[in-house]
Formats: sequence, structure tokens, C-alpha cells
Amino acid sequence: MKVSEKLKTKLQRVFNTQKPKEQKAPESSETELEKLNRTAYRLVGEKVGRALPIFKDLDSHLQKAGLKISFQAYVSLTVFTTLIAAVSVGVALPLVLSVFFGMAVLPLLLFGVGGGLLAGASSIVVFYFLPVYLADKHKREVDDELPFTTGYMAILASAGVSPEKIFSSLATLKQPLAASLESKDIVRSINLFGMDIISALEKTAGQTSSEKFKEILEGIISTMHSGGNLAAYLREKFRAHVQLRKLSLKKYSDTLSMLAEVYVALLLTAPLLFIIMLSVVSVMSGGSLGGFSSDMLLKLITYLGIPVAAVVFLIIVDSNSPKW
Repeated sequence: MKVSEKLKTKLQRVFNTQKPKEQKAPESSETELEKLNRTAYRLVGEKVGRALPIFKDLDSHLQKAGLKISFQAYVSLTVFTTLIAAVSVGVALPLVLSVFFGMAVLPLLLFGVGGGLLAGASSIVVFYFLPVYLADKHKREVDDELPFTTGYMAILASAGVSPEKIFSSLATLKQPLAASLESKDIVRSINLFGMDIISALEKTAGQTSSEKFKEILEGIISTMHSGGNLAAYLREKFRAHVQLRKLSLKKYSDTLSMLAEVYVALLLTAPLLFIIMLSVVSVMSGGSLGGFSSDMLLKLITYLGIPVAAVVFLIIVDSNSPKW
């Protein structure tokens, strides 16, 4: 019995070692946006060569916004999404108007064509100005945090830390600052591409969207070239940006008061006055105005005009708001 048990144990070991382990399929880390971008580049990437000069200004904005996508791939995504939006709206809008309003065929065709063109134009505008908006937003964030950034760099420089280590530490903060993105580019240029610190700073200074941070980088380069005191330079920049921040906060307070008055006038008072005027005009003109019924105009104002105006107002407020 003991021999049979030993033989059985050995056979089990042999079969267990020979049995292949089931491997789980690696989960794809590709996001939906990356899949859409890859599909767009595969379908229209080779056909957008003629459209590239139209979007020539986007290349620099993509770099300043920190979007990790090539210029041609972004234009391909723009063209692909515009075609989808135009066709979808051109087909869906006449169906919706036919079901809910019972409009005739000719107006439905006109609305379909007009809606498709409007959707395509809106898509191009959104894709064109999105990098501009993101670059400007990142610029404002970098400018808002310059007192913290220069103060942190001045502390490290006063402790005798080298410029390479300063930007490496700034790039790996647990609570990253906006300038950490530029610091990562500097560290990547040094460690991956073998650049020296001066060349890496010059490269990042030419790509950053913040003129103030660019001035600081150029000042660091000049200080290193001349053999000056980097810690003293950064401390002076820290004091200067703290004073500038106090002035900008006071200016923002005045701007916010003006925006509050604009909000009350355009988004609270104006819609009420327009609805009252619309009711009076519709009664005088027999219940319609410009070929549209008063009910349709009220729905357009309520569900389209006011929300769009509110979104535009929020974008304006966000574009003028400091981060802290």
C-alpha cells in the first residue's frame, strides 16, 4: 500500500507540473477616446493631407495644451468626428421634428441639411478651439501657482540642490503643481533624450504656454550661464510673484462683481422680458412670429437659448477665475 501511495503521489506531481496554467487575458488599457482616435486615423489619416494647412496653428496649441496626440492624428479625429456629427444630426433632426411637430417634407429636408451643416461646423469649431482653451487654462494654472512653484524651487536651491534635481523633485510631487507638467518634460529630455540641463530648459521654454514661467526658465538659463546665485534669483522671483498675485486677486474681485451684474441682466431679467414681449407680439400677429408658433419659440428659449447662454457664461467665468 505504501508503494502504491508513493507512486500515486509521484504521478499527481507529474500531472500537476505538466498541466498548463490558465492565463488570464491581459486587460486592455486603451480608452474609448484612444480607440476612436485610432479608428479615425486608420480611416481618414492618409486623406487629410490637404486639410493640414487649414489647421496649421493647432500644432503649437497641442504642444502647449499637453495633449499627447500628433498633429495629423488630431486633424484626422476632427474630420472623422465632424462627418459623423453632420450625418447623425442630418438624419435624426428631421425624424424628431416629424414625430413631435408633424412638419411637412420640404421643411424637414431643409432642417436636416441645415442641422447637419450646423453640427459639422460646430464640431470643427469645438475641435479647433479645444486645444486653445486647454492651453490657456494650463497657462492660467501655471501663472496662479507661480508663487508656490518659485517658493518651492527657491527652498531647494537654497539647500544646494542641483537644477536637475529641483525639476525632478517638482515633477514627482505627491500633490503636483501645474508646472509639474513642464518639469516632467525637462526630466524626460534629460533622462530619455540625453540633453543637458540648458538644452532641456530651452526646449521647454519654447513650448510652455505660460510667458511668466518661460521668463523664469530663461532667467535660470542666464543665471547658470553667468555663474550667478540661483537661490537668490528664485527668492527674488518668489517675492515678485507674491505681489503680482495680490494685485490679480483684487482685479478678479472687481471682474466678478461686473460678471454678477451681467448674469442678472442677461440670464434672469432678459428672458423674462423676452417672453413677455413674445406673448404680446404673438397675440397681435395671430399667434405666430416669423413662421414659428409662440409655443415653439418659448420652447427654443427655454430649452436651447437659456442653457446655451448659461454654458457660455460659465466658460467666461471659468476663463477668468484663479485656481486659488
